[in-house]
Amino acid sequence: MVIQIRCFDGKDLPILVKLLNEKYANSYEFVPYTADVLLSRIKENNLKVFVAEENSEVLGSAAYHEGHWGEEIEWLAVSKIPKQKLVKDALVSEIEKQVKGETVFTVVDVESQEMEEWTARGYKAEGGLYHMVARLDGLRPLPKIPEGTVLRSLKPDEEERFVEAVNAGFGRERVTMGSIAKWKSESPPFNEEWIHVAEFGNKIVSVVVSRPDTEYNNFFNGKRGYLGPAATLPEYRGKNLASALTCRAMNFLYEKGMDSVALYTSEENIPSITLLQKLGFNVGHHWKFMRKNWLRSKRAKN
Repeated sequence: MVIQIRCFDGKDLPILVKLLNEKYANSYEFVPYTADVLLSRIKENNLKVFVAEENSEVLGSAAYHEGHWGEEIEWLAVSKIPKQKLVKDALVSEIEKQVKGETVFTVVDVESQEMEEWTARGYKAEGGLYHMVARLDGLRPLPKIPEGTVLRSLKPDEEERFVEAVNAGFGRERVTMGSIAKWKSESPPFNEEWIHVAEFGNKIVSVVVSRPDTEYNNFFNGKRGYLGPAATLPEYRGKNLASALTCRAMNFLYEKGMDSVALYTSEENIPSITLLQKLGFNVGHHWKFMRKNWLRSKRAKN
């Protein structure tokens, strides 16, 4: 029989949960999927999900979406069968047909053999992501900040100012109105008190959000906090505001009973990594962005 690629259907959910849990079972800090969690992720991220089947048997799945980092292949999970490579390549080919821009990427564990597989498909390692973790074993002194700057928690009626500051700091839309309500529902007892801001001249110029690392804590019985998003307006960088707010957030989490804190940052964000290492953060894990550039691929063929 010929391998057929089709769109995901609700009846595929049980086998999709099984495929993903088998693929990521030994991955770093992996929390197994349930049907409800996976379906919620598909809807929330507007994923386009495809499955490969032969003789009505689902052999694998791949998903695609447009997110903060660009057009991404969210996952590629195929049963351990003799024709696994053939099924993988067929799914990737179908996903690549969905790409609208010049590039598409996927995130791969640096220790995974999949790095070679993606390279063979024309993907190249361009940048990556660090998961950084620090112990919380006491209160930390806050670095000196410019006179007139106030460090405080966000007030309940300041979400619009918060959204404006974060998006201006990132230079793109990173949060929207409603993000705080979403975090409240996902990570109780989170509220505005957990959002740390630096204010200067009645303007929010830097932000660090702290939250409980809910999924990790529930599955691993942990007491870990999470930081992010964090942003500082370009004209206010280099003034210790990010350092001061990060320390404030770490102290806040420590007083809430957390014994560690984690975050994600780009491997290319050297100023952030340097700052975090000074505050006691170490790299817990490293992923690479495997990216395919369509224009470059076409030039190479020509």
